[in-house]
Amino acid sequence: MPKAPAILLPPGMQPHAAGEQLLLHVCCAPCSSAIVEWLLDNGIRPVIYYFNPNIYPLEEYNIRKQESRRHASSLGIRWLDGDYDHDAWRCAIHGCEDEPERGARCELCFRHRLLAAARMAQTLRLPNFTTTLASSRWKSLEQITRAGEWAATQVTDVRFWAQNWRKGGLQQRRNELLREYNFYNQRYCGCEFSMPKETETAH
Repeated sequence: MPKAPAILLPPGMQPHAAGEQLLLHVCCAPCSSAIVEWLLDNGIRPVIYYFNPNIYPLEEYNIRKQESRRHASSLGIRWLDGDYDHDAWRCAIHGCEDEPERGARCELCFRHRLLAAARMAQTLRLPNFTTTLASSRWKSLEQITRAGEWAATQVTDVRFWAQNWRKGGLQQRRNELLREYNFYNQRYCGCEFSMPKETETAH
């Protein structure tokens, strides 16, 4: 039997249909690059939503945001800027500051960001949303899926597309595109609790 494709479109999504069908929550340009390329190659035009109030400090946030905007602009894709409210994010993860990576803090972080993505998809009347968070080997796919599916229950007429974006050669392609675009490649996830100690000291 032929091998099943590594990535399958969710039910109802029509390749090469006119207009935008998907909201793509993007954590950074490097992680989104191969995913966006795959979507376009498969006839899906995404709307990129950059909502990452977890990123610290503000200078780091702005660098990553501008790289994501640059990437979208080079492809002629609509790019939306979410609010940067780090204090609200701190409230969302309150009590879990000392949790390790992949612990409860990360799942609360995913919930906060993906709920915003679900609400934006609903506002734009896009039936599906997904996230580039699931491209990182440092993240828990189970946590991301739970957070995305929970976020979808908080709004109407929106579905979360749970997808392992590490498959289908996309991880290798990500690394190639990182070099082609000369993207800024961050050294930590984003929040102050994930910063390398030397970086934290510098700030």
